[in-house]
Amino acid sequence: MSTSASFKKFIGATVGAAGLALCALSGSAQAESREFSWSVTGTGTSDYVFRGLSLNNEDPAFQASIDVEYGIWYAGLWGTMVDGQGYEPVELNFYTGIKPVLGPVTFDFGIVYYFYPWADNSGDSDVIELKAAFDWSPVKNLTFSPAYYYVPDQSNSDEASTVEGTLAYELPSVGVFTPTLSGLVGWTENFGGGEYTYWNAGLALAVDKFTFDFRYWDTDISNDGLADERFVFTASITLP
Repeated sequence: MSTSASFKKFIGATVGAAGLALCALSGSAQAESREFSWSVTGTGTSDYVFRGLSLNNEDPAFQASIDVEYGIWYAGLWGTMVDGQGYEPVELNFYTGIKPVLGPVTFDFGIVYYFYPWADNSGDSDVIELKAAFDWSPVKNLTFSPAYYYVPDQSNSDEASTVEGTLAYELPSVGVFTPTLSGLVGWTENFGGGEYTYWNAGLALAVDKFTFDFRYWDTDISNDGLADERFVFTASITLP
């Protein structure tokens, strides 16, 4: 199947699934208040790890984001320090999408634009990625979150596909902290050549507006220091 056909097939499936999800919403869900909300988040991390790979040369990074929501629609801007591959010093992600809710399932259909304003080949390094995902809570405090990401063939990027699955369980509060155990397994393939599997597991401690995350990352890539196993600590604050 050609790249164009694959892309059209994915778009059709995504739009179709979104339409079915929206049509299936109950009357009460459709009547959900369409209130506007916003938030800003500041994050410090011991390493910026993306799909198992260190994108800041194994150094600490500062990250920040601003998000807005209106009903099921959302949009945001996220930025981080990066180092390596000629993309430094900053990566920006612009994203938008919808999150329709059907019973215990929250869908997420979105698009992400990866932007490197000061990269050596600025403009040629930018990438657009599509996302189709959902969060399902079969029982209290347990959430299963599968996701599919698709990068269509672009002038500066080959077609790529990523599948992830996350399982999270919120534990009873311990003092002022709300702990959550979670793990993720992902697989990504660049159709121009190359594929690998990555995974993580960790503990997040939430208290008021702060979250502290302790996480182990690894991949099945050998002989690449930026893909080796590592422990990452992250601290963030979200306002208001």
